[in-house]
Formats: sequence, C-alpha cells, structure tokens
Amino acid sequence: MTRSRRENIKPRRLVRSGLPVLLALGAGLMGAGCGAGSRPARGATVAARTASFTVSAPRSRPRIAVHPRSSRPRVTVHPRSSRSTDATKPLAGETVVVDPGHNGHNYLYPSIINRLVPAGRGRVKPCNTTGTSTDGGYPEAAFNWDVALRLRALLLAQGARVVLTRHSNTGVGPCVNVRAAIGNAARADAVIAIHADGGPPDGRGFQVIYAPDLGATARTYAASLRLARAVNHGLRASGVLPPSTYVGHDGYSVRDDLAGLNLSTRPAIFVELGNMRNSTDAAIQISPQMRERLAKALDAGLKQFLVASVAHLR
Repeated sequence: MTRSRRENIKPRRLVRSGLPVLLALGAGLMGAGCGAGSRPARGATVAARTASFTVSAPRSRPRIAVHPRSSRPRVTVHPRSSRSTDATKPLAGETVVVDPGHNGHNYLYPSIINRLVPAGRGRVKPCNTTGTSTDGGYPEAAFNWDVALRLRALLLAQGARVVLTRHSNTGVGPCVNVRAAIGNAARADAVIAIHADGGPPDGRGFQVIYAPDLGATARTYAASLRLARAVNHGLRASGVLPPSTYVGHDGYSVRDDLAGLNLSTRPAIFVELGNMRNSTDAAIQISPQMRERLAKALDAGLKQFLVASVAHLR
C-alpha cells in the first residue's frame, strides 16, 4: 500500500479516552496494496498468473458488473437470513464482505483507475491502482483474488453469506468508494479488504489496518478494533508471516486515508499479507499451500469476531 510516510502506532483500547488519536497517515494511493517505491503489476503476465482454480459463487452474492466505461457496479442485496444455532454452521446468518484489492486488468484502463473519487474526510483519491508485484512478476491483484476465493469457500462452508466486491481478476475496478458502498449496502457484519504490500526489500510481515476513533469512523471504531484484534490473532497463530517489521506496531496500523475504511458504516479492516518486495514473503505468497494457510488464518479471525459479536447480542 503506497505511502510516503510511515508511523509506528499502537492499537488503541476499546475504551475511548481523551488522549489525541495517533494516526498513521499515508499519502499513497488508497485501496492499493503496494508500497513506497513499488512498481505496478506487469501487464503481460497478469492474465497468466490469476488463480488456477474456481469456487462456485454463492447464490446470495450481489451481481456486480464493471464495464470499461464505468467503474460503478450494480449491486443487488438480498435479505439477510436469521442466525442459526447449528454447530456445523456457526456463521449462518452472518454477512461477510470480502474485498480483493485491485483487479487484474486495471492496467488496461488508466483513464478509469486514475479518475478521482471521494475518499472520505473531505479527500479525493484515484479510483483504483494496479497494485504491486513480486520481483518475479506475480501480481498483487492475482494474489488478492486467490486468497479471497479461498477465504470465501471457508466462510460459505460455515454458513456465512459472502459478498465479493469483484467477481473476476480480468476486469477493471470497482473504484474504492464503490467497494465501501458494497459493504454498506450488504449490511455486512464484517468487511475485510485483502492486499499485499510493496515495502522495502528488507521488511517482512503482515499488518492489519483500521481507521481511527475520529470523525465518521468513530461510530464503527470499537467494532473495527475488535475485528482487527481477532484477525491479527488469527494471523499470528498461523505462523505463516510475522507482524510487520517495517510499518505499524505489533502487526497493526491506524490510517485515516483509505476510502474503504473512511466511507464504511460497517466494521471494516484492511490486511496486508506480507511484503511482495521481500524474497522470503514473496516465496510464501506464490505458494498455493501458503495462500490456503493465510485464508484459514483470516477465516479463524473472522469467526472469532463474528461468534463473539453474536454472543454479545444475546
């Protein structure tokens, strides 16, 4: 995720205080899972490196069509089902929006992805970016898509309703503000945006990003922080990646410049699943087995958050 400045920021407690909120401000392209100095995915290799498997789409997913002349998807949201006490379907009645960052053919439509859109907090940012890639040419958009499909399959097996913000890796967009709108329209119980970073070559690890207890995101701050903590725990427990060694603190980052967080009215986080410019992290990211383990780590965190949220409501 591109940014010109980085700050190490500890996650805040659930109980608000009067202390000033520390923000990890980033001047990078929002919604991008690429780091400072990262280069875009190589266009010639994008289509060839997309996920090599398919997962059947949930019947309840919204229909989202993104055309070259418009990055605004059409969203149809179906009524939410009631929660179930079936132990084999612990997430029945829960809605999770999974947002695979970028798109595999974004590079073909610069006029679309460079168009400015609202980013929240009075800002505008480009509609989307191409994302980063490993030094060997494996594109971030393909990585995000692959992990998202694996995560969706795990969530569906537990009874969750899963909404994807895009439905292929051969399209363009949608814009980052539209991705946030999809989560809001779906009345998501949790929103998770999947990315990989493009940081310094000697930096490693994951980071879980959430918005500050400030302005529009104050109303969702407590729930988003609980979600961030649960997913951070799942990633740590998996042992696949360490907490980031070069940005944030203990695998957390607080940012106020991401449209997907600023414009969300639901509990929402971003995850950066390793640094594609680091050879060790890249070797993990290109491995299907490791991508499956990362998806399971995200699933464990989401389940922890969602089950605890339901118990809290009872």
